[in-house]
Amino acid sequence: MPSLRLSRKRLLQAALFLLCLCLVALCAAWLLPLPERLSQPHSVVVEYRDGTPAHVFLAPDERWRVPTVLEEVDPAYLQALLALEDKRFHWHVGVDPIAVVRAAVTNVLRGRRVSGASTLTMQLVRVLEPRPRTLTSKLIESLRAAQLEVRLSKREILSAYLQFVPYGRNVEGVEAAALAYFGHRATHLSPAEMATLLAVPQNPNRRFPSPENATRLKAARDEVAQRLFDEQALPLGPKEARVTPEAALAEVRATPIPAQLTPFPREAPHAAVWLRGQRPGQARLRTTLDAGAQRLVERVMRDAASELVSRGIHNGTAVVVDRERAEVIALVGNFDFFDAKHGGQLPGFVTTRSPGSALKPLIYALAIDQGLAGPEQLVADIPAAYGTYAPRNFDGRFQGLVRLEDSLSQSLNMPFVKLLQRIGVERFLGALRQAGVTSLHPDPGHYGLSAAVGGIELTPLEVAGVYLAIAENGRARPLKLLEEGRPEASAQPLFSPGAAWLTRRALALKDRPDFPARRRMTGLPPRVHWKTGTSFGHRDAWAAGSGPRHTAVVWVGNFDNSPSVHLVGADAAGPVLFDLLEGLGPRGRLEDADAVVPSELTQVEVCAYSGHLATEACLQRRVVFARRSHVPTEACPYHQRVEVDVKTGLAVSPACRSGRQTEFRVYLSWPASIRRWLADQHRLLPQPPAFAPGCEPGGARRAPEIISPGDGQVSLLIPGVAAQQQEVPLEAEAEEDRELTWFVDGAFLATARADERVWWAPSVGTHEILVSDDRGLSARRTLVVRERR
Repeated sequence: MPSLRLSRKRLLQAALFLLCLCLVALCAAWLLPLPERLSQPHSVVVEYRDGTPAHVFLAPDERWRVPTVLEEVDPAYLQALLALEDKRFHWHVGVDPIAVVRAAVTNVLRGRRVSGASTLTMQLVRVLEPRPRTLTSKLIESLRAAQLEVRLSKREILSAYLQFVPYGRNVEGVEAAALAYFGHRATHLSPAEMATLLAVPQNPNRRFPSPENATRLKAARDEVAQRLFDEQALPLGPKEARVTPEAALAEVRATPIPAQLTPFPREAPHAAVWLRGQRPGQARLRTTLDAGAQRLVERVMRDAASELVSRGIHNGTAVVVDRERAEVIALVGNFDFFDAKHGGQLPGFVTTRSPGSALKPLIYALAIDQGLAGPEQLVADIPAAYGTYAPRNFDGRFQGLVRLEDSLSQSLNMPFVKLLQRIGVERFLGALRQAGVTSLHPDPGHYGLSAAVGGIELTPLEVAGVYLAIAENGRARPLKLLEEGRPEASAQPLFSPGAAWLTRRALALKDRPDFPARRRMTGLPPRVHWKTGTSFGHRDAWAAGSGPRHTAVVWVGNFDNSPSVHLVGADAAGPVLFDLLEGLGPRGRLEDADAVVPSELTQVEVCAYSGHLATEACLQRRVVFARRSHVPTEACPYHQRVEVDVKTGLAVSPACRSGRQTEFRVYLSWPASIRRWLADQHRLLPQPPAFAPGCEPGGARRAPEIISPGDGQVSLLIPGVAAQQQEVPLEAEAEEDRELTWFVDGAFLATARADERVWWAPSVGTHEILVSDDRGLSARRTLVVRERR
């Protein structure tokens, strides 16, 4: 009886000891840190929209280690891996005792080491913490394997193994190996590829694909394949195919082994580098880029570079957007990523540059949307000054009166500066922000009227957002470049569909100066509307537009801002834009979506000459489209119906009609500012007749309007030059060309008709300029004169 009690006591003590030992081991498993390499960052992979890798970066430890997701690896490969390396993976605790006993017996019987007992967990430990192949190392690996089993799930252990398993040189992980060996991911593997991926890790440095390892690799692959087919662990193909293991093995043996490592994908380098910087810490970036589109755009830009570089143009970028989804499908940041001399690695698509005239279509659409102008209305293209700002056209010439639609297609500057003044600069900037522009300076008043013609800087991606809104009926949507699972942002109405339709119609005109010369022979891609832009000083050339399915933007120039006379939008960027839209566009005949007029447009009868609402003096009329809610209300100011004395040909008024034979005649009368400009060109127009004596009409309906000097203008005097040689022109508009009297600081200066210019010799100081007509109506303006320093 005492011996029984003693035995029970010893058993209890042993159990307590084992329990304490287990608790100590468990505490050690949780207190000791896991292998450091488990937390090492992997290679960053930028993917195309279909999941294929576009660009793979080296991991920080200089290894190719592509992020591996267990669910995305071919299940047949996983089945073969466990059958070959660790059949009892899902139930052992890091060490497989059955495998240990089997290996020991086999090795003793053979007298040498012919079989190992390492589980996948132990192999993972060996990869993470390499040690000499000794018994002590084996014991440590077993303990570390047990720790991994305690701390990690089986799924996590298997994922880590697939991530770090060595494949020769600096290639780690099954995903990286599949890319390096076969040029595709490990999602779908053939039996020969599975056998290869299972054979190499057994001796990676002597089996990775290379001419020296070819024989060893083939022999090892075929041996692995035979073992797996014998164990029915490799797929034989579809059931209906009825392939025998022997036939499948023969096919594996007949399959060539990879001759060498395939270079990892390095496409879309600018987009990849930029996106990696935008999303630090993310190992896999799924983009919206389309592989075919990206390669086509890169090829077109590369072909264009060969010609442009010889003209002193070293940088270029292109953006292509899918119109339906607002997704960027191609992004080229520069001609040559490795051109260090010319900033080849700068991502041009997010670099702000002056767009030149490329934003005029937005001003055009906003003006139509607000009813400020119509496409057929005449607008003035003559010199004018806005303070110290005096815009000029690209060719330095002015055209007088032109239709607004023609001024857009010919890219005239003055009409759009005046339109922007009427719209308001802040309203224009607000529209840009709605279209996704984020690079604008935040301070109010920072931008002026020069924003209409390039006095502002945008990125090509931002310009693409503006043109996408024009193509998509005035709806602005944020451009999408990454698939991040976020809900799509709702479209913001930038302007009406009717204004967008009229803008596209103007941009589709082909008889215009920026039509590329070589396209006059080959023609345009179908249903294309576009605009080009050239910045001041020939530093930027732009072309932006849309086809049936895509919106594209092309910029070429030099990042160091060096100019080139060849940097003209029509010649440098326009041909590239058309090549892109033609290469990406659909084939065959397409329905023209713009053939249907938007329901919000209505037909309005206007003067055929001026495009304004017709008056009784407008003998020729035409029907045009305008928004129902914002029909222009200004009557034609150019045609005058004048009652004249048949005998004298002079104009009469109702007050002096008695006793005269009169008739009504129609005359064309241009504004005084136009007539002054024509006089400077030594050109004259016939004018309506003067009033007969005693027949002058009553007072004018509105006061004169000072045109020059401009509001807020500051004049600078050159020291040492006489004031008479620096005279300031004084100009005003007035109804019926009344006689105007000019005063400076209360002193009489001169009297002249409204279509005549008066000159004043300035002096330093602040001066009040007043003009008064013959009915006493007047206008004032303040002019500051300073001496230039």
